[in-house]
Amino acid sequence: MSPLLAVRDLSVVFDLPAGPATAVDRVSFTIAAGETLGLVGESGSGKSVTALSMVRLLRSPGRVTAGEIEFGGRDLLRATEREMQAIRGAEIGFVFQEPMIALDPVYTVGDQIGEALRVHPSSLDADARGPARGTRGRDVRARAIELLEQVRIPNASARIDDYPHQLSGGMRQRVVIAIAIACRPSLLIADEPTTALDVTIQAEILDLLADMRSRLGLAMLLITHDLGVVAKTADRVAVMYAGRIVEEGPVREVLRDPQHPYTRGLIASVPGAAGRLRAIDGAVPLLGSFPSGCTFHPRCPERLDRCVVDEPHVSRIGTGRTVRCHLHDGAPGSTRER
Repeated sequence: MSPLLAVRDLSVVFDLPAGPATAVDRVSFTIAAGETLGLVGESGSGKSVTALSMVRLLRSPGRVTAGEIEFGGRDLLRATEREMQAIRGAEIGFVFQEPMIALDPVYTVGDQIGEALRVHPSSLDADARGPARGTRGRDVRARAIELLEQVRIPNASARIDDYPHQLSGGMRQRVVIAIAIACRPSLLIADEPTTALDVTIQAEILDLLADMRSRLGLAMLLITHDLGVVAKTADRVAVMYAGRIVEEGPVREVLRDPQHPYTRGLIASVPGAAGRLRAIDGAVPLLGSFPSGCTFHPRCPERLDRCVVDEPHVSRIGTGRTVRCHLHDGAPGSTRER
């Protein structure tokens, strides 16, 4: 069966004054219906750029230069803007990274949830709980209150008239999630949904997302720098560094037996992991300054001489697992993909 979403060899460049700089380099992954894929990496790895490119929200100076993004049998990169407007919100929901930026401060949260319903009125008619509904005042407001209740906002019928600044950070994030699921999309893209929230609220948001996935049958792309979040939420994980996916596989297998030095470094830097907390030396290279060969080699404690000059290819290391690293060239059980 075909996956719900298939990203194939996606490449994105930014046109900088010094010349074009690659931000996403031949990224490929799939997401099946009802599955959650965690896209993990440090800030600057290209995760959000990948997500914005998928829904055609990437702005200049960024541009997609190659690849395919197939969603429900349609190539999103070749769809018209009118077709994309029908897909965004209705079929693909997006939880943006910072709710105070995602929400308009001059409109109530009810108005903002209602906007999604008015733009995609068929979502009201498709309500499985009752007869077809219209898109006028009462129906939109009633559905908006239902959505606030679904994302566990207390006293939803009163909070619907609040403005974003009247809500806590956790409640604002719940409103953003309510907007994203308003039209019952089949895919939800959640970009750092727990950033800047305290630990207790983070746990509540993750529990809410898991509940949404189970109850609504959502597929999800969960973008985060936190492996702990991925361990609790995702089925598979793709580890991204400097615009490339360096390791991918089932979450439990990758976390139990990481094959790429970068993945091992991320796990070792998680608070509460076994042994002493260890940071990865250095930082993600700046856009336009990616090193030759393996982009991780300046920070890699296991680098080989060839890592400095030769780009590693992707090797398959068992069922559903891949790694992009010279350490696996010719290793027993590995097969070269590209």
